[in-house]
Amino acid sequence: MSIPTEQRRISVDDAEIHVEITGSGPDLLLGAGLGGRGIFWARQIQQFAKYFRVITHDHRGCGKSTPGKTVSGVSQMADDLIAVMDALNIDTAHMVGHSTGGAIFQHIALEHPGRMHKLVLSCSWAGPDEYFVQLFAMRREILVKCGPAAYFASGTFLAMPSSHLQPQMQDSRAFMEERMAAFPGLEVELSRLDAVVGHDLRNELHKIQHETLCIGARDDQITPPGFTEELGRKIPGATTHLLDEGGHFCPIASAEAYSARLLQFLAP
Repeated sequence: MSIPTEQRRISVDDAEIHVEITGSGPDLLLGAGLGGRGIFWARQIQQFAKYFRVITHDHRGCGKSTPGKTVSGVSQMADDLIAVMDALNIDTAHMVGHSTGGAIFQHIALEHPGRMHKLVLSCSWAGPDEYFVQLFAMRREILVKCGPAAYFASGTFLAMPSSHLQPQMQDSRAFMEERMAAFPGLEVELSRLDAVVGHDLRNELHKIQHETLCIGARDDQITPPGFTEELGRKIPGATTHLLDEGGHFCPIASAEAYSARLLQFLAP
């Protein structure tokens, strides 16, 4: 029997942020990546809700949040989440951020350290290198010159191991229709890509004092394992764990192993 989920819309400056709350217990915020939708965590929510009050949200301009809202940078997305916490009367929470979500939670750890308990950085990065810059320049060019369908297709092939992806693509039209329906619009997506490439806290991460797990996958092509290892080196006392497989979307493709490691870390 599934645990019921409450849906809320929270006003944050010029946008309304869609929030979903499942379960009870210590607060656990799950932050999604570039796609910006809380549904990314579908394979974790019910399991984690047995032990925590799980809170997910759609980033501004994404999913069920107010459409058409661009972002000025990762720090703005962090401010949005702090406002969501205030509206929900959450003083302190565990935070799990995947990819861009991890970048958001790095900002919160540094700028609002008292709001965070344990921190998980999942397939995230401290700052860009030439590989990262060229990868996202290519993704931007595909979006602008070839359109969102090609952009989503190429991103999906990059993010998901073929062993997981191939069985799902028996009906390629239905597979892409779901992704196209989630497209937030060109201006919004370009602003999000700019925010991703502009994120660089390499010189600040030594200030993070929270108990931290840096988790990734050895076959990740978007944030290769070296990024996870770098985070683990730069954050004092952090633990680094690399899954053997799962790619950038290891919370989906290697959900069982991924979730087990997170629950082990987050347990009281």
